[in-house]
Amino acid sequence: MAYQLLLPPNSFTKPVTAKVFLTGGDLTLKRKSNQATRVSNGFSLRAKAALRSNHSSSVEIPNQWYNLIADLSVKPPPPLHPKTFEPIKPEDLSHLFPNELIKQEATLERFIDIPEEVLEIYKLWRPTPLIRAKRLEKLLQTPARIYFKYEGGSPAGSHKPNTAVPQAYYNAREGVKNVVTETGAGQWGSSLAFASSLFGLDCEVWQVANSYHQKPYRRLMMQTWGAKVHPSPSDLTEAGRKILESDPSSPGSLGIAISEAVEVAARNEDTKYCLGSVLNHVLLHQTVIGEECIKQMEDFGETPDVIIGCTGGGSNFAGLSFPFIREKLKGNISPVIRAVEPSACPSLTKGVYAYDFGDTAGLTPLMKMHTLGHDFIPDPIHAGGLRYHGMAPLISHVYEQGFMEAISIPQIECFQGAIQFARAEGIIPAPEPTHAIAATIREALRCKETGEAKVILMAMCGHGHFDLSSYDKYLKGELVDLSFSEEKIRESLSKVPHVL
Repeated sequence: MAYQLLLPPNSFTKPVTAKVFLTGGDLTLKRKSNQATRVSNGFSLRAKAALRSNHSSSVEIPNQWYNLIADLSVKPPPPLHPKTFEPIKPEDLSHLFPNELIKQEATLERFIDIPEEVLEIYKLWRPTPLIRAKRLEKLLQTPARIYFKYEGGSPAGSHKPNTAVPQAYYNAREGVKNVVTETGAGQWGSSLAFASSLFGLDCEVWQVANSYHQKPYRRLMMQTWGAKVHPSPSDLTEAGRKILESDPSSPGSLGIAISEAVEVAARNEDTKYCLGSVLNHVLLHQTVIGEECIKQMEDFGETPDVIIGCTGGGSNFAGLSFPFIREKLKGNISPVIRAVEPSACPSLTKGVYAYDFGDTAGLTPLMKMHTLGHDFIPDPIHAGGLRYHGMAPLISHVYEQGFMEAISIPQIECFQGAIQFARAEGIIPAPEPTHAIAATIREALRCKETGEAKVILMAMCGHGHFDLSSYDKYLKGELVDLSFSEEKIRESLSKVPHVL
């Protein structure tokens, strides 16, 4: 469905009457006294003034992570050993992860306490703001009320430190010296580099080659925090060399970069692997987003009718939506929960639900997930963080159970929405959440047609300050929509393991 591109005038000096929403926590205790609070009309007011408003919020950082599995009547299928096809055992993962993260991966407990050391670091940027996009509403002339939960205020500029910090903490506590990982656009790599610097860990990152060259400033962020960064595929690993032999100009993929990092972790006893999405413990850590947001929405007297988030591996989407799914299961609310993925990498909407490897080389456990095939290499779209062949197993399971829906959107429509959002709300979004923005605009325009005053809640997972080359291409008219090849997917899916 096509929509006219609407843009506000390039003037933000016109006075606007708007309610003020305090979106931070107990600022007198947890923030500096001159901390500015983000409000819905795009300006900043001092915390003291915000505390006097009718819509002030007393939301604090959650002290527990939430595990959705505990509330699911049908539990997700277990991961399998890649050689025996038997359910994975904790000792099978000990060469990759510290013991506490292995426990969290398999736990059935509903809540997990957040360590005090992690909470202290969370206080650098949490709680994060929930913002009403009143200027965007006005631009779209919609009766819908649009809110977005903004994770771009973290040191790395996205939601990824929510899990990078606890992963680095648990590794350091168990005496690990080195951590290795993959990264796409660089949000995860920079987050782990940041967290590693706090806990004295050496960090090595394999960044998808396409993003390594597209986004040099995220690479520089990682290096500034002390990480070593390699383009993937590289000649440093057997997995990388194999890819380069078949395609010397390979743009790389998250699956390939995972293979390289896992290979290095497996052959070095003092090294562990960290993952920025997909696995249960990663999604668990991200639920601080949704737990905060539930209380913020309550403070504003609102209940979401539609919850929208972008999906690649799924951690940002899960972080916002899982606590709301809990409330939906209880019968307290009944929102539509919508995942949005790129048309060029549509694992939920075009993939198959099957056991597959999490990496290209087949080094990881087999996971039941929506997959395009583990050796599927997506076209080099600008939302590098969404170029993953599979979806988080827990999100895939929730999707199969009917608790959420999914759509895909091409990147030109996403960047159109990003420009509207940036010029209305002042925040330049990363390419990944532009998918959520585009879907939100679609929903808001439907409300305009029907007259429904829906409450739309959107996950805004990071800023795009280091993605401006993508905006440059869009503004010059050089951005093109990339799609998947049916033949390419069929070929990739033919290599998915057959598990009975």
